[in-house]
Amino acid sequence: MAYGLLKGKRGIITGALDEKSIAWQVALKAKEEGATFTLSNAPIAMRMGAIKQLADQCEAEIISADATSLEDIENLYTKSIDVLGGKIDFVLHSIGMSPNIRKNRPYGDLNYEWYQKSIDVSALSFHKMMHVAEKLDAINEWGSVVALSYIAAQRTFPFYTDMADAKAVLESIARGYGYRYGKAKNVRVNTISQSPTMTTAGSGVGGFDVFFQYADLMSPLGNATAEDCANYVITLFSDLTRKVTMQNLLHDGGFSSVGISEDMADKMIQLQQQQQQ
Repeated sequence: MAYGLLKGKRGIITGALDEKSIAWQVALKAKEEGATFTLSNAPIAMRMGAIKQLADQCEAEIISADATSLEDIENLYTKSIDVLGGKIDFVLHSIGMSPNIRKNRPYGDLNYEWYQKSIDVSALSFHKMMHVAEKLDAINEWGSVVALSYIAAQRTFPFYTDMADAKAVLESIARGYGYRYGKAKNVRVNTISQSPTMTTAGSGVGGFDVFFQYADLMSPLGNATAEDCANYVITLFSDLTRKVTMQNLLHDGGFSSVGISEDMADKMIQLQQQQQQ
């Protein structure tokens, strides 16, 4: 059911790769709630994904941008304002990449050039997107900027390696720029710490299946899906959350508040019984 939460609002949604991705689901929900927006991704991601299909479905223009390039980001905002007929009301940062994870480098033996690339793509791009927006005065008052994070920014998940560091930087940027942008333009800046989600990018992390099953057993509501996350993002884009900013909002079915669940305890007992047989 649509509620018209984003009627008349204009936005930019980055990072949609395929229908499994959270950004893809956000785009569908934003369209359903009355928004107009542009879609953006890096050129290589656009070649790998199916963003044209999403653009057709949402009647949205695609603007290619490397989120590490200030020039590309400036072009993204100026073209989006031109295409949409006015300044931006919401931005989704759904961008993350780790060459070390892709190439199976353990945390104790990182390639530091790749590490810097992880930080640049996954975190500094968030700062750059807001820096350029502020410089261009591209976002309307009471606009909303949201980035996607993960609880590995606070807790250790060994196979998440340098992406955990990148997410920690991402969340810090949300606080730092959230203060600045709030004082300057009443723009809200938040991150959502989402459950492990069966996206194309997420499933590329080593041990992801174990992450996913563990979190699902621990969470009283189970893991939040990409569609669930999209619904949450839409509320943050809407006027209903005008006073929510500088927050890392946990969207994980309760995982972050549970010490151990009954399901996990039962699983451990079963395993113990099997070992004793």
